[in-house]
Amino acid sequence: MPNILIADDHDLVRDTIAAYLESVEGFKVLTAADLDSAMDKMSGPDPIDLLILDYNMPGMHGLSGLDRAQKSFPATKVVLMSGVANRDVANKAMDKGANGFMPKSLTAASLVNAIKFVLSGERYFPFDFGSSQASAAPSGAFATLSDREKQTLEQLCIGLSNKEIARNLGVQEVTVKLHVKNVLAKLGVSNRTQAALLAKEKHFF
Repeated sequence: MPNILIADDHDLVRDTIAAYLESVEGFKVLTAADLDSAMDKMSGPDPIDLLILDYNMPGMHGLSGLDRAQKSFPATKVVLMSGVANRDVANKAMDKGANGFMPKSLTAASLVNAIKFVLSGERYFPFDFGSSQASAAPSGAFATLSDREKQTLEQLCIGLSNKEIARNLGVQEVTVKLHVKNVLAKLGVSNRTQAALLAKEKHFF
């Protein structure tokens, strides 16, 4: 069972996410209200698999807190989470080696998928974050995907079944099958694995 540490100074946000993750996925979740407290808990007896850091909490000092966490615990995956950071900050975090960036606007299901994605060894960056900027728009075949098809592809990348995707998106399984069929056709691939590999190769997420 993966151990996750969520560091956020907003009690409601932190505790709600922690309770949700423990209830729906069975993760063991620890919490901290600032970076110093998070560092103390990282040094505890149980190794932390994933550290989620709020960008705007005490002790972070911009991306300096990310650097501190990565240098102190290089074996732990570290993700930046924020409700205020713009795409530039998110890109800088990824350039510094963060394992992902999670905007607080993610749905509950997308948050769980993002966490699974990172824990599987991938790096997570939401396809639609800051997509109003021209430079952020997906190119090539990916640009032809609808929002729902992009969401479906995102979940294919972490190996979810049609049934699991249907539950996460709140649609019927037959609808997911149609989305998958469309994704494969638009990307010019023959199966789900090829679609996922292509998305990862092109850094679509």
